[in-house]
Amino acid sequence: MSTVAVNKLVKQYKSGKVIIEAVQGVSFDVAKGELFGIIGPDGAGKTSIFRMLTTLLLPDSGEASVDGSDVIKDYKSIRKKVGYMPGKFSLYQDLTVEENLQFFATIFSTSVEANYGLIKDIYVQIEPFKTRRAGKLSGGMKQKLALCCALIHKPVVLFLDEPTTGVDAVSRKEFWDMLKNLKQQGITILVSTPYMDEASLCDRVALMQKGSIMTTGTPRQIIQSFKLPILAVRARNMYDLLQDLSQLKQIADVYAFGEYHHAIMRNGYDSKELQQYLTSKGYADTEIHPVTPTIEDCFMQLMQNKHD
Repeated sequence: MSTVAVNKLVKQYKSGKVIIEAVQGVSFDVAKGELFGIIGPDGAGKTSIFRMLTTLLLPDSGEASVDGSDVIKDYKSIRKKVGYMPGKFSLYQDLTVEENLQFFATIFSTSVEANYGLIKDIYVQIEPFKTRRAGKLSGGMKQKLALCCALIHKPVVLFLDEPTTGVDAVSRKEFWDMLKNLKQQGITILVSTPYMDEASLCDRVALMQKGSIMTTGTPRQIIQSFKLPILAVRARNMYDLLQDLSQLKQIADVYAFGEYHHAIMRNGYDSKELQQYLTSKGYADTEIHPVTPTIEDCFMQLMQNKHD
């Protein structure tokens, strides 16, 4: 039995006379002890899903359960056994680190001492600042405190909504190291993120856009599903290069990717023809080499297929 089971979940919002379909019949499941990622840009519907699964929002239709408890019928039970870290820092800014932790422990009828072993590796990093008000902490320290507060009652499932947005690269790495340690303790973790590179740190992921899940699977499975060759192309005038590459019939899709453009080539493409075309357009300094697809490439291809 899945620890988290979602079946055709729907959530709509009304803005005047306009109905916005934030979540459109989403289905997925998460196994016990799994680190599952929902990957997608802002507005994809990630937060709405998390709020429904933590019983903060009622779904318009569909079904969902957490640890065998229905999100509508058993909402009180779910609230006792999940930990939720929202995207926006939501702890009490005027309380100290220590006071926030004690407050959340009291809410769940437990104590910091009872579950200290679960948060010890995280808390020791912020313990030197335990008398500092939460609002005065750095982004990385706020993140660690919020995680401690979400864990203090020893939840069965931990929901983390974009936990690394707005923090530095070092703090991002530290945070994912902490999640690996928590996973080893048997906690099921769902994390949402707009960062495609974080997908590789999950056991399985769902790629989501505009309220729909485009695909689910392990990062390796998703990457292996990408069947077309990719060329990384760079020249002096990258803007014009993108426009010119988009005119070639042997290129299925092309988009900016860091310092390069990624050109998705149709099977059987002619590399000499491509080089001759670019030379004829005046690109004498072109750099072209094949690359292995990434999760971001897979996301872009799925988006392209969805619009075709």
